Amino acid sequence: MDSSGLYREITGSARSAPGWVRSAFEVWTEYGLLLFGLLFIAVWWRARARTGPRPVALALAAPLATAFAYAASELLKSAVDEERPCRAVAGAAAPLIACPAPGDWSFPSNHSAIAGAAAVALALAVPRLALAAVPLAALMAFSRVFVGVHYPHDVLAGLLLGGALAALAVPALTGPISTTTAAMRASGGRAAVWFTGPGPARRP
Repeated sequence: MDSSGLYREITGSARSAPGWVRSAFEVWTEYGLLLFGLLFIAVWWRARARTGPRPVALALAAPLATAFAYAASELLKSAVDEERPCRAVAGAAAPLIACPAPGDWSFPSNHSAIAGAAAVALALAVPRLALAAVPLAALMAFSRVFVGVHYPHDVLAGLLLGGALAALAVPALTGPISTTTAAMRASGGRAAVWFTGPGPARRP
């Protein structure tokens, strides 16, 4: 797949964008994934107060599924060995951030895989979060092209890979984690109950 033409158009637009737009994308592409981490924590904290072990299980499965998607994207990246467009595309505008070192391959985008997995996992845990998580994942993917370190096809593949793996992994993990959560709640241990929430085992 050759998306170098679209890459040139997007990076050219990035260079001509107002300075505050460039700065916003630079910050988002570097630190935006932290927002998904905060959402994971918020969903877990909220789930602790819910009855039944399933909400906690979904909240814990979400980051695990995202980590699995990241590992899969790393394996695929090392197998494909696609050079970064900031070195390979002739005539493209200079990237807004430093081009990753040689050997840090381009396909697929790890950031996009993580964002796609996180968005799907969060939506499965709290469906209404899809309204925020999905656009944020798309924005993360676009930012990787905007700053010049990925081809469009890299980020599209990353989103699809991460989202698909999370859609498979979260349901597969939820059952075993629910069983463990119920056992931890029933144990009455202070640390276990703090981590999983009191649940029905602590209710009169």
